[in-house]
Amino acid sequence: MKLVNSLNQKQIEQLHNLYKNEWWCKTRTLKQSQEVVKNSSLIFAIIDENDNLLAFCRVISDFIFKAFIFDVIVAKEHRGKGLGDMLINAVIKHPKLVRVESIELYCLPQMEVFYSKYGFKELEGIVFLRRARV
Repeated sequence: MKLVNSLNQKQIEQLHNLYKNEWWCKTRTLKQSQEVVKNSSLIFAIIDENDNLLAFCRVISDFIFKAFIFDVIVAKEHRGKGLGDMLINAVIKHPKLVRVESIELYCLPQMEVFYSKYGFKELEGIVFLRRARV
C-alpha cells in the first residue's frame, strides 16, 4: 500500500464506486466525482500494489486559516486496517497544512471517537448550517 496525491481515470472510477456505497454521496455521478477530484485543494489516496484505490479523502483550503476535510472513505473490505489513520495523519502532517490555523471536518456521532484521537473536538457555540439546493 502507498499514499498518493493524485488519481488516474481508473482510480477516479473506483472512487465513484466507493461513493455509490455511502449515504452522503451515493447519488454523485461519475462526472461529479471527476470534478470533485479536479477541484479539491489536495487529495489523499491509498492504493494497493496494483494501483487500485483502497481509501480516499480530500481537502479544501486557503492554506492559511482554514482547511476542511471531506469524503474520508475506506473501501468496506479494507476497514479496520489503519487506512483511515494513514489518511488523517497524511492530512495533518502535509507541508501545506501544518501551519493552517484550523483543520475542520464534520462526521456522524459514532465517528467522533476516531477523530478525537487526532485532536478534533466539537466546538461549543458553533452551529453547523447548510443551505441546500432544492
